[in-house]
Amino acid sequence: MSTFLYRVGSAGAAHPWRILSLWAAILATAATLAVVAGGETRDDYDIPGLASTPGTHLLVDRFPEMSGTDARVVVHSPDGAVPAAELSSLGERLAELPGVGFVAPPRLSDGGDTAILDVRYSIPVTDFTGSEGTDPLEAAAADTRAAGLQVEFGGEVHENNSAPSGSAELIGIGVALLILVFAFGSVVAAGLPLLVALTGVGVGGALITVTAAVTDVSTIAPTIATMVGIGVGIDYALLLVTRYADGLRDGMTPREAAGYANGTAGVSVVFAGSTVLVSLFGLRLAGLPVYSSFGYATFLTVGAVMLAAITLVPALCGLAGHRVLGRQRRGVLGRRGRAPRPRAAREPLTARWARRVGRRPWPWAVGALLLLLLLAAPVLQMRTWPQDAGSAPTSNTIRVAHDLMADEFGPGANGPLLVAVDTGGGADPAAVAATLSQDPGIARVTPPIVNADGTAAVVTAEPTTAPQDEATTDTVHRLRGALPDGVHVTGVTAAFVDISARLAERLWLVVGVVVAMSVALLTVVFRAPVVAVKAAAMNLLSVAATYGVMVAVFQWGWGATALGLPGQTPVSSWVPILMFTILFGLSMDYEVFLLSRVREMWLRSGDPHGSVVQGLAATGRVITSAAAVMIAVFTGFALDANVTVKMLGVGLAVAVLIDVTIVRMVLVPATMALLGRFNWWAPGWLERTLPNLDVEGGATEKRLARV
Repeated sequence: MSTFLYRVGSAGAAHPWRILSLWAAILATAATLAVVAGGETRDDYDIPGLASTPGTHLLVDRFPEMSGTDARVVVHSPDGAVPAAELSSLGERLAELPGVGFVAPPRLSDGGDTAILDVRYSIPVTDFTGSEGTDPLEAAAADTRAAGLQVEFGGEVHENNSAPSGSAELIGIGVALLILVFAFGSVVAAGLPLLVALTGVGVGGALITVTAAVTDVSTIAPTIATMVGIGVGIDYALLLVTRYADGLRDGMTPREAAGYANGTAGVSVVFAGSTVLVSLFGLRLAGLPVYSSFGYATFLTVGAVMLAAITLVPALCGLAGHRVLGRQRRGVLGRRGRAPRPRAAREPLTARWARRVGRRPWPWAVGALLLLLLLAAPVLQMRTWPQDAGSAPTSNTIRVAHDLMADEFGPGANGPLLVAVDTGGGADPAAVAATLSQDPGIARVTPPIVNADGTAAVVTAEPTTAPQDEATTDTVHRLRGALPDGVHVTGVTAAFVDISARLAERLWLVVGVVVAMSVALLTVVFRAPVVAVKAAAMNLLSVAATYGVMVAVFQWGWGATALGLPGQTPVSSWVPILMFTILFGLSMDYEVFLLSRVREMWLRSGDPHGSVVQGLAATGRVITSAAAVMIAVFTGFALDANVTVKMLGVGLAVAVLIDVTIVRMVLVPATMALLGRFNWWAPGWLERTLPNLDVEGGATEKRLARV
């Protein structure tokens, strides 16, 4: 592979305009396909096997006007009671909206100054694209607002319309560019990684749109794919440009330096990208269609970014030539054959640090381990819940409606349970309502609503606690145990209970499979099972520490308000599995970057301790710069208004910080020093079985040595 990538890099630098034209054609073709044959993103919440799903299907078959999504229109009067005439008129307008099957009579608060109008649709929320569902509701409420009344909206229709903004990400990209300029001292070199990342993300984004035409792709999947794609794209290009600059400093021509970078660092990029792609396969094991779409989207984007890195970077480097080094360094360099630039006499800081850790590895290893365990401790109290109005910013209409309903009608008003009754099977709706009203966790039960042919009925039960409250989950489970056959507790809140349980149950399956695949891949790459198992163990510690920080920041509320949230909020159910698969892949990126250089030095010298020092010295700056760039990008996403995207941004930024400091700079050199030669041990039968993939780029080094 090293020889092949050397040829690709050398050819790209020799014929840069051909490669640039090829990528321009790829980007244009992908964009054209997206426009002509692309589809719209949508969330698929029809999940087989959940306890709430049979109730939903029963309503779809026998009670369609009550089977779809819902909206809650909250009307508040600042001057006294809400006029009955206004509520009647508003109800009539709501009943005429497209897709509306039923509008319940207004429910007034004790003081009469607040009213709720429950709107039930005959279509699922995923049938609405963009603001197709919210705009008619806003139009219907215009006259009511004109009469001086406050109107706010809750329910699925408005909650599902909180798409990621996309503006906060630009901040992260801007900061990343500044970091790159500082790291390289050259605007040209800084612009290369960003250009490559954006090209790959552009192609990946277009392919996601095309994929959305043939399968369901979640509305936030493109944002997550962009987040990861930009981060790894800049990382991969940064690694290649750094190695290219090293080649120039050693007196190579731009063409040779591009081939050298691709034949050495490019091999690391391919295998690092492969670990990310392998990790993404774990998302299919989560048991939810939306996770499969996260996997498809991110897979396409990371794949496009990886291909862009190993083909586009050499071409751009060939065009840039020595300009990647900055003006102050160009004058001392020439074509191959001139004496290379003298190296600085002072040992790099990372080498001195690795030497210090290696001299006394036990205290450093134990200290790093204890710190990671301390950070991970809060994970024992983690509670997950899909994002809802209770997690929204206080300026959002869904949060205003949420607070009004909680204040005037009790916290359970925000999470009513829909109980579907199969009367054809002998269940009595009146008896069901009586059973519900006797439960201590239920505050209010509506009279049964029976369909036209009397084969199904719906009873709405309002819990005494908020949807996010753990007591509400207990109430749902208790009711399901008390109600007879043919009666199903369903609705949004019940579905959220089931989704949280499904994801918590599948987390360990995903962890096991992803870890096993990553260990197998690293064993093949480095021909060292000890290194592979150790890398997986350290990455698990890093992920656990990140989960702990997430619990402290969001669930305990230590940093929630600083991030634009109103206060304590459970960790989004979507986050743990998604973050694990992404984090494990990203952590393995840095492991491959570092260990490929350590192994390169080990094969040269046979010195287990010196190779760690030399490897960390060679990669320390680029890994630190890459991590700083990735943290900046992820922090930008942490500013997004979408709670799931916000949590992912925070989690990924924290994880990279932990990984590049505690793990890469302390735990890795300490454990490698402790294990010594055993790091690279492998049983004879395994050595004979495994292919030699030359991840260190030895073939390229030998090729250049003969030139």
